[in-house]
Amino acid sequence: MKKLILLAVLLAPALLSAQETSAPAAQPQLSAEELAERNKMLYSLGFLLGDNLKRQLVLDNEDDYKALSQGMRDSLLNKKAQTDVEKYKPQIIEKYERDAQTISAKYAAEQQEYLASFKKEKGVKELDNGTLIKLSRPGKGKQPKADGTVKVHYTGTLINGEKFDSSRDRGEAFQTKLTDVIPCWTKAMQQMKPGARAKVVCPAETAYGSRPVGQIPANSVLVFDVEMLESDL
Repeated sequence: MKKLILLAVLLAPALLSAQETSAPAAQPQLSAEELAERNKMLYSLGFLLGDNLKRQLVLDNEDDYKALSQGMRDSLLNKKAQTDVEKYKPQIIEKYERDAQTISAKYAAEQQEYLASFKKEKGVKELDNGTLIKLSRPGKGKQPKADGTVKVHYTGTLINGEKFDSSRDRGEAFQTKLTDVIPCWTKAMQQMKPGARAKVVCPAETAYGSRPVGQIPANSVLVFDVEMLESDL
């Protein structure tokens, strides 16, 4: 994300130049229904862009939001900037870096608080790599080995409940060797028998660590609702 913001800042003059010299492409005539769908799509894009900014910047009050949105609006409408944009680039970069540290520290504290709270729940077992598992249904049969193959249904979320993946949503069970998944899964699946269902909580170091993956931010604790369908196929 840092690279995206810095790249946008550094490339802004080139992008503006391209806007000034390139003629706008002709737009096809849209029906009322098509126009409504286009507006919904663009609104959704704006919402996602705003959500992205919200994750990267500390905005303290309504005036912050107004100033930011006004700047974006003026740029999108090709209006003249109301201030010397070049002058403020160093402050923009400094704010981003400072806010990134603040947000990262807050996020880390929330992760640790979640782990500590879940550990106190009845029935939670902590495995030797820090993975936490709580069985809600025991299942029957043999548990898979560390190099075994399993078929499961799962839903993965962040600690705030935001879903990032689900085999249930895809309508297709997930089959994998336990040597091919994150360490958290390798350990947790060995605790489950066919028919078992469990909540598995993965500390960041047993998941993707400092590497962001798709919707998953760096250093994220992951929460999985896993149902073991078959093991050692």
